[in-house]
Amino acid sequence: MQNLVIYNTLHRQKERFEPIAAPNVGMYVCGPTVYGDPHLGHARPAITFDVLFRYLKRIGYKVRYVRNITDVGHLEHDADEGDDKIAKKARLEQLEPMEIAQHYTNRYHDAMRMLNVLPPSIEPQATGHIIEQEQLVKEIIENGFAYESNGSIYFDVQKYDKVHRYGILSGRNLNDMIGNSRELSGVDEKRNQADFALWKRAMPEHIMRWPSPWSQGFPGWHCECTAWDENISATDLTYTAAEWTSSSLITNAK
Repeated sequence: MQNLVIYNTLHRQKERFEPIAAPNVGMYVCGPTVYGDPHLGHARPAITFDVLFRYLKRIGYKVRYVRNITDVGHLEHDADEGDDKIAKKARLEQLEPMEIAQHYTNRYHDAMRMLNVLPPSIEPQATGHIIEQEQLVKEIIENGFAYESNGSIYFDVQKYDKVHRYGILSGRNLNDMIGNSRELSGVDEKRNQADFALWKRAMPEHIMRWPSPWSQGFPGWHCECTAWDENISATDLTYTAAEWTSSSLITNAK
């Protein structure tokens, strides 16, 4: 097998790539939230990781490439408040949320074909893996890194930081983040402004909801990447372009 050197974000250096179970390689890449047409921000990671996918296969690896579709849980505002972006688009266009998700998933696929990007090996959807995400949240609560507040579950960033260094991948410092944070509405349920939702209780008007031990609600959009990373891809390489920090600390919290 040809030698491959790749940059390790955790160690901040290039290292020889050694798969967990050669010649098999698992690669997870964060995919789109499907509430609008694809744009340049979708094209860049698709092309970047298509090159890596092709190269790994070219040098002899058998690659399982997993790229998700987020079709629930991506809220409008920084404070984990507001409408689900897909549900909001559904109301505007007077369609069902799944019609919106399917339409823009199709549009995304069309754009990827025009870019000559290969499809992934597996393309899971968030709504198809609610059970796995609920189980993930239960484990994080049991390990003491999450708490319930009014039917929602939040990741306790400060408690995590005492055991594992927060921001180890992104290079961010928790105290600096808290000090520089602007005041946001909708954070009353949180112990700390930096905490983020793992599960959100659905308001009466919220269309997309599922039963859970805590409330009728929906998963936070940080959960799906970790659940898929562990249950589907058996990952050697993980690229969660939008949420490096959140997805990584969820994994450690288990």
